[in-house]
Amino acid sequence: MKNWHLLGAQDLQILCQGSFAEDDVGRHGVASAVGSANASRGLEVAVANLQEYCNELENRLLARFDAASQRRELSTMAECAKILSQFNRGTSAMQHYVATRPMFIDVEIMNTDIQVVLGDEGLEADSNIIADGLSTLYKEIADTVRKEATTITAVFPSPNEVMAILVQRVLEQRVTTILDRILIKPSLASLPLEEGGLLKYLRILAVAYNKTKELAKDLQAIGCGDLDIEGLTESIYVAHKDEYTEFEQASLRQLYQTKMAELRAEAKQQSDSTGSIGRAKGASLTISPQQQISVTVITEFVRWNEEAITRCTLLFSQPTVAASVRSVFACLLDQVSQYLTEGLDRARESLNEAAAMRDRFVIGTSVSRRVAAAAASAQEAAASAGESSFRTFMIAVQRCASSVAILQQYFSNTISRLLLPVDGAHPSACEDMGSAVSVVEAAAHKGLLQCIDTVMSEVERLLSLEQKATDYRTPDDGALPDHRPTNACTRIVAYLSRVLEVAFSALEGLNKQSFLTELGNRLHKGLLNHWQKFTFSPSGGLRLKRDITEYGDFVRSFNAPSIDEKFEQLGIVANVFIVAPESLASLYEGTPSIRKDALRFIQLRDDYKTSKIASMLNSITPE
Repeated sequence: MKNWHLLGAQDLQILCQGSFAEDDVGRHGVASAVGSANASRGLEVAVANLQEYCNELENRLLARFDAASQRRELSTMAECAKILSQFNRGTSAMQHYVATRPMFIDVEIMNTDIQVVLGDEGLEADSNIIADGLSTLYKEIADTVRKEATTITAVFPSPNEVMAILVQRVLEQRVTTILDRILIKPSLASLPLEEGGLLKYLRILAVAYNKTKELAKDLQAIGCGDLDIEGLTESIYVAHKDEYTEFEQASLRQLYQTKMAELRAEAKQQSDSTGSIGRAKGASLTISPQQQISVTVITEFVRWNEEAITRCTLLFSQPTVAASVRSVFACLLDQVSQYLTEGLDRARESLNEAAAMRDRFVIGTSVSRRVAAAAASAQEAAASAGESSFRTFMIAVQRCASSVAILQQYFSNTISRLLLPVDGAHPSACEDMGSAVSVVEAAAHKGLLQCIDTVMSEVERLLSLEQKATDYRTPDDGALPDHRPTNACTRIVAYLSRVLEVAFSALEGLNKQSFLTELGNRLHKGLLNHWQKFTFSPSGGLRLKRDITEYGDFVRSFNAPSIDEKFEQLGIVANVFIVAPESLASLYEGTPSIRKDALRFIQLRDDYKTSKIASMLNSITPE
């Protein structure tokens, strides 16, 4: 092979023409200012000629390098690269080599890249198709770079510098061109869910980011010199990551709104199919399954959030990830709180409608028998509606409790570990969750109070309907006193046993204790007020004690000691109807806690006036 020389004889002659002229002037002894100026210009010409020659030589070497590259003559390429390394440290040669790689200039390759990634689906391709396509493309890119690395190592004196330029060009040109086609950032408000919604963009962003990170690791393993490949990869995605959290929140809101619209449409469809006949039968008081709280829906909310959190942890590291996670988790808190609260409000509405039915059909004192019978039938229907709405609300509360438990479990298993490493993040999230749950609890509390109102309204209706004035008096016909519970008591205990069955299973812990305690107090007070309407004979007093025992046995299932005590004291108070008048004072003086109720009940004895009990008590009772 012909040896290469930096300068030939002809080249030297051309280069040095200016210098020879300067020497000739000097030999003739010309030392004028004009001569000095000419000498300076001659030197500039020489430098310019040298630079021009170097450029020409470099171009000739690059041309020979390209020719050898096409023939895969590595030794010639290496010799050219070695000489070119003397020109600007070989930068132009390295950049020229990288720039002429087919992957950067062949339009067909670039079009094929898009086809490989998107497949036949084109821009309609989902994240799974794109993930597979990127895996295939990035493997091909890594294989190409690996082959180039072999050539570069054999040819260039500084292969690491060439690899840095090559890998940078791969990421900035080939990879970025692909990403610009598949990562089209949508408007936060305009992309309908039918076209994949914001979630499609976020899923593609996640798979593209993950696959690009994997490619970067492969390229780093192949070799990329001093290139900060991790920083370069992050810079490619910086525009997407800057607005990521806002897009994730908007996507979660979009999913929620779409789900709620879907449930409303299903409920309307069912309502329309029920028709006027169903409504005439009181179907409006029945909440459709789509309107009821569903633990399955809550689980779906959590699944959405869990997917979003997975993207957060993929795209960010601490402490940024904690801030993003907290923002995304806040969306779940809003969704759960709003969904459960609205579900409880719908269940409460059925309680309100049942109450309105009860109030609408209150029987007056002076009505015809036909009107009274119609009103009584309507009251029975209202009572049935009340019992149904009571059950519906209790089921809603039970599902709320299950939903909150799912939320808390998700927080403990997934969210906590991501927030704990950052000071203040975990306590703040706990506070946010507590606020969200307290809103649900407030709605549940309102409904539970309405449930108690519903139960007590029915208890009062049964007392009014079933309790007879003769229940607590001595039979006029001389028959033996009836020591069985009164019919009113029997029906009320049966009603309470039936209606509260769902409450016992639906409520737990403090909620259950609070509800049953409040109901027990209301029942105790209601019975006291009810019995104030009657007079009692001694045998009636015994029957009253039998009723009190029945009520007391039932409320013991509440596991509320304070309520048990109240009904036990009622049993003692009832003794005022049984003992002789002269023994009354000693009765309540022996049990001071019943004094107030005892004095009220004594006035209900049927012999209160005839036995002059009032004057008897006044003489022994201090003012």
